[in-house]
Amino acid sequence: MNKFKLALQLFSVFFKIGAFTFGGGYAMIPFIQKETAEKRKWITEEEILEIIAIAESTPGPIAINSATFVGYRVAGFWGSAFATFGVVLPSFLIISIIAMLLQNFADLEPVRFAFFGIRAGVLALLFKALWTMYKKAPKNLISYIIMGASFLAVAILKINVLIVLIGCALTGLISSLIMERRKRA
Repeated sequence: MNKFKLALQLFSVFFKIGAFTFGGGYAMIPFIQKETAEKRKWITEEEILEIIAIAESTPGPIAINSATFVGYRVAGFWGSAFATFGVVLPSFLIISIIAMLLQNFADLEPVRFAFFGIRAGVLALLFKALWTMYKKAPKNLISYIIMGASFLAVAILKINVLIVLIGCALTGLISSLIMERRKRA
């Protein structure tokens, strides 16, 4: 299949993900994984974990970064451009329409209840993404220490997330180098 057709398919898939997922990038992760790794086999399960890790570590929204990385992996530059545009376009259109209409309906009780329900659903999607990533992540003492220390640093000590990510990356790199050196010895 040529890259232009792949780019159009990427646009279509990411447009659908962007249009039918509420709650931001983290809520999109399970859908991105299902559509790109499970259903279409464009990337592997291991690659999706790498892409999510990179997308979280780079500046910008995780859904846009993920779409960009998946698109590039699948169809190069144009795949990246089409996937990114596909995931952004629905939000842009929906926000534009809601901004025009919401001023008239924001105080209505059904609208408030609907947003309350959407928030609960988004929380469930976040837990699903967390569980999926946990099942596929390496499980060893260092991983658990990094996870616990990261949570404490961000949630309790209010340390900047960027500093925590850099610390996690350095800790993972150093521990990997130490383990590799021990294997050789």
